[in-house]
Amino acid sequence: MKKIIVPTDFSTQADNALRVAADMARENNGEIFLLHQVDLPLHLANNASSNLPEAVFFMKLAKEKFDHLLKADYLDGVTIHGDVQTGAAFSGIMDTVRRHEADIIVMGSHGAEGVKNLFLGSNAEKVVRNSEIPVLVVKDRKKRLDVNDMVFATDLDSNSTGALKEAAQFANNTNCNLHLLYVNTPSNFMSTKKAEEKVEEYLKNVDLNNFDYTIWNDHSIEEGVFNYTKSIKGDIIGMATHGRRGISHFFNGSVSEDIVNHSALPVVTFRIK
Repeated sequence: MKKIIVPTDFSTQADNALRVAADMARENNGEIFLLHQVDLPLHLANNASSNLPEAVFFMKLAKEKFDHLLKADYLDGVTIHGDVQTGAAFSGIMDTVRRHEADIIVMGSHGAEGVKNLFLGSNAEKVVRNSEIPVLVVKDRKKRLDVNDMVFATDLDSNSTGALKEAAQFANNTNCNLHLLYVNTPSNFMSTKKAEEKVEEYLKNVDLNNFDYTIWNDHSIEEGVFNYTKSIKGDIIGMATHGRRGISHFFNGSVSEDIVNHSALPVVTFRIK
């Protein structure tokens, strides 16, 4: 986690994410690439030459806010690169990731209102669904990402072991314990013996240290993830994503999206490759 992308719209939620990213950068000797996309009103974007003074006003206002943000006390000692650009937020974030070969995106969220209210609305949903690199969604105000126990929820699909390895690396970088979780539900019930065999098969080609696994019975996967995480006083939830097919295809349906939406805890997603 040396290169950290942080999109901002200057909201409290974006500020929360930047605080966490600053702590991650310090602990990993990393750097932050802070990005603000000026999504000009349609009449300006389509007729930039004829509306130049108004377009310049929007850019100047954004630049002033951006420069003020860079002076925040909590960024002291952090290597930070700033950029204000025009254009669509989603494409700007993805371009920045590719240009700097970033390791992780850290984004703010409006709490339980969900993914659709993340940075600049549906753009963040696109980021979570399409990002090739991990995306950390931060909910509440935190001075730092102070996590001790990370729950990685899985459906034990063999294709997701790469994402599990990335989750293990994330846990190592943040000095937290990794708890692998499989939720057994009435609609897809397996005996304990069968579930344990499936876990063993899932892990046979994965070399992990300092982790444990739990088979948890509950009414639904979402309830199981939240109830288990609460039972161990977990600090962060991790999940795999299927890229362009989106998190709505993981765990059969919209379960993963619901977890990102409804979790009060930070959620980090890892791309299945």
